[in-house]
Amino acid sequence: MIVTYNWLKEYVDFSLSPEELSHRLTMAGLEVDAMDHLGAGLDSVIVARLETVEPHPQADRLTCCQVNTGSEVIPVVCGATNHRAGDLVALATVGSVLPGDFKIKKSKIRGYESRGMLCSETELGLARESAGILILPPDLPLGEPLFSALQLKDVRYEIGLTPNRADCLSVVGIAREVAAIAGSRLRLPQPAAVPETSDGIADLARVDIDQPDMCPRYMARLIRSVTIGPSPQWLVRRLETLGLRSINNVVDVTNYVLMELGHPLHAFDFNRLRGGRIQVRAAQEGDRFTTLDGQERLLQSGDAVICDAVGPVALAGIMGGENSEINDQTRDVLLESAYFDSLTIRRTSKRLGIHSESSHRFERGADIAMVPLALERAAVLIQQLAGGELVRGTLDSYVRPLLPRTLQLRRQAANGLLGLDLSLTRMAALLESIGLACRELPDERLEVVVPTGRHDLEREVDLVEEIARLHGYDEIPVTLPVSRILLQKPDARQQLIGRVRDQLVAQGASELINYSFVSPTLWDRLQLADDDLRRQNVRILNPLTEEQSVMRTSLVPSMLETLARNLSYRNTDLTLFELRPVFRVSDQDLPQEGLRLCLALTGRRMPEGWAQTDQMVDFFDLKGLIEGLAQALNLGSVSFVAGSGEPFLHPGKSCCLWSGGLQPRQLGVLGELHPVVQDCFELPQPVFIADLDVEALVALGSAPVCFTPISRYPDVTRDSAFLVDAEVPAQALLDVVQQMRLVDLDEVVLFDLYTGSGVPEGKKSLAIRARYRSREKTLTDEEISQMHGRLVKEVLKKLPAQLR
Repeated sequence: MIVTYNWLKEYVDFSLSPEELSHRLTMAGLEVDAMDHLGAGLDSVIVARLETVEPHPQADRLTCCQVNTGSEVIPVVCGATNHRAGDLVALATVGSVLPGDFKIKKSKIRGYESRGMLCSETELGLARESAGILILPPDLPLGEPLFSALQLKDVRYEIGLTPNRADCLSVVGIAREVAAIAGSRLRLPQPAAVPETSDGIADLARVDIDQPDMCPRYMARLIRSVTIGPSPQWLVRRLETLGLRSINNVVDVTNYVLMELGHPLHAFDFNRLRGGRIQVRAAQEGDRFTTLDGQERLLQSGDAVICDAVGPVALAGIMGGENSEINDQTRDVLLESAYFDSLTIRRTSKRLGIHSESSHRFERGADIAMVPLALERAAVLIQQLAGGELVRGTLDSYVRPLLPRTLQLRRQAANGLLGLDLSLTRMAALLESIGLACRELPDERLEVVVPTGRHDLEREVDLVEEIARLHGYDEIPVTLPVSRILLQKPDARQQLIGRVRDQLVAQGASELINYSFVSPTLWDRLQLADDDLRRQNVRILNPLTEEQSVMRTSLVPSMLETLARNLSYRNTDLTLFELRPVFRVSDQDLPQEGLRLCLALTGRRMPEGWAQTDQMVDFFDLKGLIEGLAQALNLGSVSFVAGSGEPFLHPGKSCCLWSGGLQPRQLGVLGELHPVVQDCFELPQPVFIADLDVEALVALGSAPVCFTPISRYPDVTRDSAFLVDAEVPAQALLDVVQQMRLVDLDEVVLFDLYTGSGVPEGKKSLAIRARYRSREKTLTDEEISQMHGRLVKEVLKKLPAQLR
């Protein structure tokens, strides 16, 4: 929002300097982003009179002027054509520096001396564009600095407002804040009394509101026999100061009142309104309507439109239509002042891509109490600037009154939040300074009536915030908070999840976090069956894009997309994991949420370096990573069972992970990515991936880690090789040994797998190494032989095996 120092003084008396006002506004929550001193450094641009104007003898488009400065007559060569002898003009004398660092020097132009420059409004920074040099009023004193003579010296503030402060989107709104800061009173502009015609507006026009939820109130006045023309200079300069372009006297008045009072208005050419009727209703689906910018708009049933007796003439609260705009032939003006629902305007404005000064205010919430004042103010100004006569009476359709909100404020609660000790009287005075009505209640409470223009004040804490900023943030003392420090120990679930992350990072994996929103097309690329439960997605009501329109039911697709993106950037050696929730459709109001762990490996086994080999990761790297995780969590025995049943995994290079114990439970799947899925995600190299159920890990829990001292006695190892069928897994052999629970058996490992010469077809040789050690004594060779013999017999008994 842009305001000026002098304009604010028209509505409130204050003695703050421009710099102090900027600081006080910023400290009150209205941050001043920029402050410009208009006319500063331009005192050398003076009022001068053209004594003679003659054509330049050597240039068709130049004129040679004799310019009277009040103390001397000097020659100036000018390139404009809109001046003549006797005009008062703006003369930039030699040495002047105009906006844009343009320096005026004494020079010769086509052989004729020029000792200054006749300036246009654009060159002085008073307008964005101009047709020629600035012609001044004839009664200004010669030699007077231009900006002082025209009373243009001012300070312009550009204030950055937060979206909730719609009440400050006007000069009067900012002036209300200044009045509170300076301890003064706000003066609202009072329209002058203007004679009205004998006939009434009700006999000539009519207003109907069909959608009270879209438009609770609509008012209108009629001004007849106006003359459309340019606006006076004071109005043009006011608008230019705010960054608005002058159009004509009627439209300029509506823009001026908009910036002054903050309430949007619209002027219709009354003679182009068919039937002399205004109807506020919802658009019909598929309606087409051309707005003032010449664009045809396709409307929907949720859009609010202003119609005459035939069809739409304006998009309510956003922009008028070409079929009713003010032009040079307009003679009668119907002036609209209304209140439109912010949600309706915001939705239509966003969908159509139209953002106007009007929609900007209605979207954030206008003040319904400002409707009559804005209408009367604009009607009187139009009559004064465009002539004509005001038709008696006002059309006022107020079908759904909006009442002020009433809140209660507790003194103790407010002081507790602010760390102050303000009296209830002081709090009431601060709130009343910005237009809130207060009444004291028992128990040190205030009843506060919030004006209809303060949509941001909804709760008690909002009033506390107003007290804080009006009292002054710099007046709040610095104190140390008094509170108790509570120790919150993570529960067993949180501890286990933390240990999972720590262990994976310790093994060289990097964690990633993807969006929970994914595309529904990912499940096709993952080759999931049509009846797969993971295809039943929770849809998002207002997705940002179709690519993020459903909640994920698996972490695998996002992991594969991340891998593909990294590989495309030539980051080829990756060990990644994601530990995040997935969301499944449930019978409850909220989706079912479960924690999953996705692991992925691809590329070389060792990082790039002088000792790096070309060995690529394989299934057993992923298996080892999971075994290390199970060991770190002390989950007990886990087993890997061939075949996963997952369509995104290679059927011959994948398996399921199961927990041990009396009631085994599937913990997840792992394996090499299926070649078809690999092509669908454009992955140029093999990927090994695991999808684990963290909730199952949590339910399984982890046994406490106990320290066992190392035995002081020596160990002895025995090796044995067994001939088994080729389809018997090595884990079956290890399981038989572990189930024996031999007291002095320290460890058993598989150290060899052999097929080939000497081994029959369909068989394989598995060799184990058992280490024996007692914690109480040194074992004899006989004791070790007996234990190892029992181990071999048990294997031969439980498995179809032969000792080699």
